[in-house]
Amino acid sequence: MEWRSTEGGDPAQHLEDFLTADGLNVRSFSTPRLSRSVAKSEAGSVCGAAVLISAAGAAAMLKRGPVAKPTPAPAVPDLAVVVYEHAGTDGARTPRRWPLSDWRLGEWEPSWTPEEHAAAVAAAREAIGRGDVYQVNVVGHASAPYVGDPMPALARLGGLPGAHYGGVLTGAGWAVGCASPETLIQVVGGRVVTKPIKGTRPATAVGRRELLASAKERAEHIMIVDLARNDLGRVARTGSVRVDELFAIRTWSDLWQAESVVSAELADGVGLADLLRATCPGGSVTGAPKLAALEEIAALEPVGRGPSMGALGWVDASGDLDLGLTIRTAAADADRLHLWAGGGITWGSDPEAEVAEAAAKAAPIRRLLTSS
Repeated sequence: MEWRSTEGGDPAQHLEDFLTADGLNVRSFSTPRLSRSVAKSEAGSVCGAAVLISAAGAAAMLKRGPVAKPTPAPAVPDLAVVVYEHAGTDGARTPRRWPLSDWRLGEWEPSWTPEEHAAAVAAAREAIGRGDVYQVNVVGHASAPYVGDPMPALARLGGLPGAHYGGVLTGAGWAVGCASPETLIQVVGGRVVTKPIKGTRPATAVGRRELLASAKERAEHIMIVDLARNDLGRVARTGSVRVDELFAIRTWSDLWQAESVVSAELADGVGLADLLRATCPGGSVTGAPKLAALEEIAALEPVGRGPSMGALGWVDASGDLDLGLTIRTAAADADRLHLWAGGGITWGSDPEAEVAEAAAKAAPIRRLLTSS
């Protein structure tokens, strides 16, 4: 299934209805589930579904968000679902969708200059100073022409250290490769977990000390943890929201990042659509308050976020759910690769440092995509 925001309707409900029609139990996460050990595994039975939600699709789930600028990769749908069945023994394979030729990637062309990026950060700080918003995530985009098959290059992204949501999803004329370390929502046994990431430094001993000592990074992080607690509180049993881990230091590629773990027990009757409406778009890629941050994003960013800053993951036959935020994500259309990177802006942000941080996040992905 593919859906675009121009088609109208509620993508969260479309997704829930589509998966339910294919036999996946997503109407209510409090309904007794099949365990993985007893789920049907006969050839031809459904084993699960891969799900891609673009930034525009995630904003549409919120329903009240402002309209962002058009995506530079319109071939990629705002919602895509691929349902998988347990394989038979005939060895059948899905045909290739891309040309068989040598891979060559051209020069990256940014949608804004470093100076324009820095000016957007400064404008975000001004909005914070006016009290319009407490924090806003500012994201830039670049694209490069290519020839050949992009799939091997996109698949390499999943090998980056810390890429917990490493994988590729493809359709007719598009493909998305992900190396995300961040959990948007995970549901197991009726409990929902989100793991917001905020705070970045080079993965050196000095970088780790700087991250742990940074009042700016910790304040930015705590704001997003509070936003995550609020999001989960909309679908949780009263009193069940908790912060299981706060400001833990993890690695992604050659960077340190700060991650927290927030969880809750889901209220009775909460289904997939309810959960997505409560949590999309992810707070760590929008800001706080979420609606005000989305208004700033729509005004500041030069192009839409496409499949980045949305979600990519899996719903399995037992009804468990695992969606990662599509940060560290690249997309291919018919002739160009697209890449997005950015960071959260607070009053304490330095524009030049924010531009450098976005470049540091994009650098490992660019290296892998460029290699043959």
